[in-house]
Amino acid sequence: MSQGSLKEGSLNEGSLNEVGPSVHASAVKIGQRAVLIRGPSGSGKSRLAFDLIMAGRSGVVERAVLVGDDRVHLATVGDEIEVRPAPVLAGLIEIRGLGIRRFDFVEHATVGLVVDLDAADAERLPATDSLKTLISGVEIPRIPVGRGYSPLPLVVAALTTTKSSSSVNPSGDCLKGNGNHMNPTIATE
Repeated sequence: MSQGSLKEGSLNEGSLNEVGPSVHASAVKIGQRAVLIRGPSGSGKSRLAFDLIMAGRSGVVERAVLVGDDRVHLATVGDEIEVRPAPVLAGLIEIRGLGIRRFDFVEHATVGLVVDLDAADAERLPATDSLKTLISGVEIPRIPVGRGYSPLPLVVAALTTTKSSSSVNPSGDCLKGNGNHMNPTIATE
């Protein structure tokens, strides 16, 4: 595959024009939707983007392609959020130890998942409201990842598994003895 832009769908003239606010984030399109990766400087946004692309190449997740690294633009399109690379950074990704590298990229994608790195609200069994975020009034599923925790397994799990039958209270299965969880009496003895 040649490096450069992978054209997908019809785009308006000037498709890489700065549309919508610029945010400090990275994004990778996996299948039909993008994973938007947010977090402070040095939190691993570029690393997670690269890891997701490699997971796509190895078949762990659907095909994964870079949208943008370090800075992307978000725009509301109907009831969805579209992400585009910052024009000056399109097709570039930072790979720690190798520097800035050229990479295949798509010019836009619809955000389907937000990953917040170094999130203060990351918990083992997160509250339902922490598993979603609003961007310009659009609700999007969210994964808060705590400092020092590897985000790749969480993102892969979110993309390749389904919610339990008690999606309102994720610990509900454990308390009811359903699923592959330990019996709560054993866990507390």
